Amino acid sequence: GNIDNPPKTPLVPGFECSGIVEALGDSVKGYEIGDRVMAFVNYNAWAEVVCTPVEFVYKIPDDMSFSEAAAFPMNFVTAYVMLFEVANLREGMSVLVHSAGGGVGQAVAQLCSTVPNVTVFGTASTFKHEAIKDSVTHLFDRNADYVQEVKRISAEGVDIVLDCLCGDNTGKGLSLLKPLGTYILYGSSNMVTGETKSFFSFAKSWWQVEKVNPIKLYEENKVIAGFSLLNLLFKQGRAGLIRGVVEKLIGLYNQKKIKPVVDSLWALEEVKEAMQRIHDRGNIGKLILDVEKTPTPLMANDSTETSEAGEEEEDHEGDSENKERMPFIQ
Repeated sequence: GNIDNPPKTPLVPGFECSGIVEALGDSVKGYEIGDRVMAFVNYNAWAEVVCTPVEFVYKIPDDMSFSEAAAFPMNFVTAYVMLFEVANLREGMSVLVHSAGGGVGQAVAQLCSTVPNVTVFGTASTFKHEAIKDSVTHLFDRNADYVQEVKRISAEGVDIVLDCLCGDNTGKGLSLLKPLGTYILYGSSNMVTGETKSFFSFAKSWWQVEKVNPIKLYEENKVIAGFSLLNLLFKQGRAGLIRGVVEKLIGLYNQKKIKPVVDSLWALEEVKEAMQRIHDRGNIGKLILDVEKTPTPLMANDSTETSEAGEEEEDHEGDSENKERMPFIQ
């Protein structure tokens, strides 16, 4: 309920994929059948066969796996454009990123490490801290008062805030900005609560959002921005800009400076469980739907035979039984 004007159902979700070229349009140049590619798709990526304009397709580096390639475009392009095109990240700056254990959060941390002396403040669920502590300079529990924690370490605040949460985090993020700092909203996961978005939960979140006063921005020398990669690609015609960004990112990958973080692989039949893992904030990095993967059998004490499991399953953060049957990549 939080996507602007989605197609009517039935629809196939998904905005990025990787695979092998099976067919070409008559006027397509630069690609051949059999090429390994990754691509952006305006919906319909969760499928065995995908069709998309050539302007959204990129060749995969030789040593990049298909699962890495499927995890690469959205997260790293989003992180790169926000850091370098919008916020102009430079040596010695500081960045606050929410959901530091997620796909974009990990991409942000890796890209910040390519610039000297950048300090990264991150928020994440406590159980993720051990796995991601080396990628973030200062890590805070997502439920803690991170504003006070940041100010205790950096009294002036930070240069860049990357917010995928919205809600009351907007005001907190703006309050942490140094003069000439940039706040970027690129998501609004706090606007959706529980299994469905009710009017009242949405209204509550909306009223928690800081109402921006342009005069206050002017007086405090702060920048506020928004970023939507999908709109930039599919509504605003900036595929050429994004191709240049992808080329720079592939260069960084080839130099071993960045690497997609893949949380786990799932069969198409397991999409419900995969989505539940994201909903429960259980993932570190990207979840991949692998069309060649067979569903992972449940544990012997489960009541069904395959992981197309029934409604009785309830996934919870930190649930050890649930983690045991997750098809993690080792």
